[in-house]
Amino acid sequence: MEFRPVLALRAALLTLLAAGLQSCGTPVLPGPAALAPAEALQMRNFVPEALRQQIVTAPPKGGAETGRWWGSKLSNQALRVALEESLQAAELHARRPEPPARFELAAELLVLEQPLVALEVTVRTAVRYRLLDRNANNRILYERVVRTEQNADLGDALLSLPERQRIATERALHASIQTMLRDVVALRP
Repeated sequence: MEFRPVLALRAALLTLLAAGLQSCGTPVLPGPAALAPAEALQMRNFVPEALRQQIVTAPPKGGAETGRWWGSKLSNQALRVALEESLQAAELHARRPEPPARFELAAELLVLEQPLVALEVTVRTAVRYRLLDRNANNRILYERVVRTEQNADLGDALLSLPERQRIATERALHASIQTMLRDVVALRP
């Protein structure tokens, strides 16, 4: 008789643990990582005419899909959508397939460092960006590895480490895209 309450308690704890693990994989969302409307509006004033609506994106590399059980990864698709939304907001993205866009932006995620256990999550990213001039035999106009570091603390997501990882990763990607776009807008091709 005295073993039943202990077994019931163990079963309840295992059920709670299993329910908590089911929602552990939290993929990075491209929307929060993209350029904010106010940032894009400010940036549009500095876009050179040669770049305006002349950039397309190449398929990104280096991303990984988020697993069901743990963590928060950055997929190639999320990276591409965040880049395209940012380019569109800054009026850099080519809107029509014809005539072909003059420039192509390639992105490769080189580093995504996330802690396995932490109250305050610090995420580090390194993304290589390369802007090619398609009209000049794919000459490289811009190439840079942008390294960023962003945090998310308990106030951002009290009960979920993967959620804090997601938030910090989105912030790091946002800072990376913002840095790259400031560099690109300063180009005078």
